[in-house]
Amino acid sequence: MLLALSSDQELFRETTAKLLDELVPVGELRRLREDADGFGTGYWRRGADLGWTSLLVGEHHGGGSISGAGLVDLALVAYEFGRHAAPGPLAVTNIVAATLDEAGGDRFDGVIKELLSGEAVATWGLAEAPPNDGLDSVLLDVRVEGDEVVLNGVKRPVESGGRADYLLVSGRTGSGLSQVLVPARTAGVSVSPMHSVDVTRRFSVVAFDDVRVPLDLVVGEPGAAAGQVELQAGRAVAIGCAEAVGAMQTAFDLTVEWAFDRYSFGRPLASYQELKHRFADMLSWLEASHAVSDAATAALASGSADAAELLSVAKAFIGDYGGELMQDCVQMHGGIGVTFEHDLHLYLRRHTLNRAIYGTPAEHRARLADIVEEQEGLA
Repeated sequence: MLLALSSDQELFRETTAKLLDELVPVGELRRLREDADGFGTGYWRRGADLGWTSLLVGEHHGGGSISGAGLVDLALVAYEFGRHAAPGPLAVTNIVAATLDEAGGDRFDGVIKELLSGEAVATWGLAEAPPNDGLDSVLLDVRVEGDEVVLNGVKRPVESGGRADYLLVSGRTGSGLSQVLVPARTAGVSVSPMHSVDVTRRFSVVAFDDVRVPLDLVVGEPGAAAGQVELQAGRAVAIGCAEAVGAMQTAFDLTVEWAFDRYSFGRPLASYQELKHRFADMLSWLEASHAVSDAATAALASGSADAAELLSVAKAFIGDYGGELMQDCVQMHGGIGVTFEHDLHLYLRRHTLNRAIYGTPAEHRARLADIVEEQEGLA
């Protein structure tokens, strides 16, 4: 991650890595493959005690960052999640906690407390079912009726939808966007599991059929949440990029070690010129991915005007070149690289999943084109 971490940040990252080494070694990841939730309650509470869920929340709610830039600190956790292919709804729980905190007032104090302690899990429903699954497509209907709001529509994929206690749902009220915090056991909410390429990440289809909740569960003003949703999406992209780079790093390290240990015709694989060239390409992609992920995260954390542009650059670059790196790692391992018994696929799966959610590389390149066109129009 960042080239110049403070001593406190480095300690926090190292402590997270040690906890993940202890709680979710590779053998545990394989066991969790058959677990419906993909992670245990005790595991999530241990992480919450360390600060995984509180970095984007203000000190008045018991949160606080390490460096003063909570998103940068959270990216350190996400990077270690990627390096370990670790389970848990890291991005969505933090996004919901931050959004409730930023809503102001004391309406959501109890929920925030539960999320920060790890007693409860929250998730965010943004994406929708095809053909309405584009990057900026939000069609779920949120209608205000007196002192209630009524939700109708479907969200998919929703991370940890079957495990979540609270659902932050983004929907449309007229021409604007609204967000509603829906307790998961509210009448009319139905959850169906989806299959995931990742071993421990779980996703669901969540349907809302005339779901009625009190008006005070609307986060912000009805129809005025577009900026809020954009910020949340940016945070999701930043966290996902950091995690994807972590997965790339572990896959690369495994492959370098393999190339020096594996001999062919009396020489280590790493000594062959063709493989040296491939390693050079892979390392350049990896270092560039570190750099662009760090830059995008720092820009969003500081409120920089070019944050949206950098986030799309990061998502497109890491998605495409990270995919190339992962495939090269598999190929250089030979036949063992495509077996379930080898560890490499765990990190390939994590990167593949992160590449697909919150906008594909192609969608983010299209967004970049729009940004450049708009800038040229203003010039």
